[in-house]
Amino acid sequence: MAEPMLPVRYRVAGRTVETRDSATLRLVPLGPALDRFRPGQFAMLYAYPVGEVPISISGIGADGALTHTVRSVGAVSRALHDAQPGTVIGVRGPFGTAWAPEDAAGNDLVVVAGGVGLAPLRPVVLAALAARSAYRRIVLIAGARTPDEFLFRAELAAWAARDDLEVELTVDRPADGWDGTVGFVTDPLTRLRLDPERTAAFLCGPEPMMRFSARVLLRDQVPPARIRVSLERSMKCGIALCGHCQLGPLLVCRDGPVVSYAVAEPLLAVPEL
Repeated sequence: MAEPMLPVRYRVAGRTVETRDSATLRLVPLGPALDRFRPGQFAMLYAYPVGEVPISISGIGADGALTHTVRSVGAVSRALHDAQPGTVIGVRGPFGTAWAPEDAAGNDLVVVAGGVGLAPLRPVVLAALAARSAYRRIVLIAGARTPDEFLFRAELAAWAARDDLEVELTVDRPADGWDGTVGFVTDPLTRLRLDPERTAAFLCGPEPMMRFSARVLLRDQVPPARIRVSLERSMKCGIALCGHCQLGPLLVCRDGPVVSYAVAEPLLAVPEL
């Protein structure tokens, strides 16, 4: 096991531009790989010499390769976003809790993503499709502000063409040629006919999106313990030492980011938290 505070050197082996401000990096280890990540966990990515930020895993390679989708919103994330193939990046992890899609086996799986929230959920969809016979319905609902702001557009198109995966895409603002849904993710979620005792739901995106989506699921009698959300807070150390990510009784880097809505609901209802 690697020293948790010591970055391990990875090389950018591939870079895919997703949107005007997001890119997906494929990282391969220059030496021994870190322990295998699970869907929902995150790494601390160090852009030498700018700094370090937490980024969720968006793909897990059997060869130890890691895939991260980075949105450029600050100096460090911009340096990571702009990293070209050959760039060396420091990686610490894996950190945090996981979605554990295997816990939903035998049931319907509903995945709801808003914006870049699709990135941490991509490994869930891939894992569920790889074990397709283990699930009943699999439903993916993804929302973006505009059609150009969807991540993984080619992959979404391939998923939508499958007959064993239900895909609903919705945008806030349509563009020429868009023939999908216009509105929030809660609109197609409301139209779903759920079997509440046989449904597991994973939600990731802005907190209001998760809160309103969870309310739709709760109204349809899905138990809060069967709804999981991914919390986002300022995480620095990744190992529950610095306290930057405290959210009520939780240290999100250790107790999250993935928690059940039974845990998250009272915390998300308090704005100052």
